[in-house]
Amino acid sequence: MSRAWLAFLATFCCIAAALAQGGAAPTTHPGTKLNFSPTLGGATFESSANQANIASYRYLAGKIQITVQVFDGGRRVAAGSSNPAVIYEFSGEMAEAEQQARAAGLSGFEKPAAPGTCSYGAVVFRCSVYSASTGSGRIYGKLMLTGFRESFVRINVEWTQADSMTVADADKALSAFIPALMH
Repeated sequence: MSRAWLAFLATFCCIAAALAQGGAAPTTHPGTKLNFSPTLGGATFESSANQANIASYRYLAGKIQITVQVFDGGRRVAAGSSNPAVIYEFSGEMAEAEQQARAAGLSGFEKPAAPGTCSYGAVVFRCSVYSASTGSGRIYGKLMLTGFRESFVRINVEWTQADSMTVADADKALSAFIPALMH
């Protein structure tokens, strides 16, 4: 069951893209020039999807699922994590995460009162760690968003309590993955 919940969390903001008929996303994102190679920082590529202006890429680093989405939301996005577009989009993404968790039957959604920032290499993200109860344990995630080369780059990392993983394990995976992707 934990694998099914990980799959849900990996796609909670992009269910339509995962089911889209748009096919696989390009290996190199045309707008940002980010290259989604078969391995990045020790994480292994699993799948991609392309729907309208959202390209989604899923990787696995041990028992930690990493999903990257690149999109522009119909506008040019300034670089960094503190611009108004990123702040507004992040708020909407967290609200959607909570709504999707409830719709999937999860309970006890927890997140900090205010998001923070986190840095991996030279890239700074607006970020927040959240969790929800499945009835047989908790699912954890870290949602991150930044402006990069006029697009949003959203990274969501998920793991389960059953896998005995921690935020420190997720940060270790991200510390290798993000600099390999966003250099």
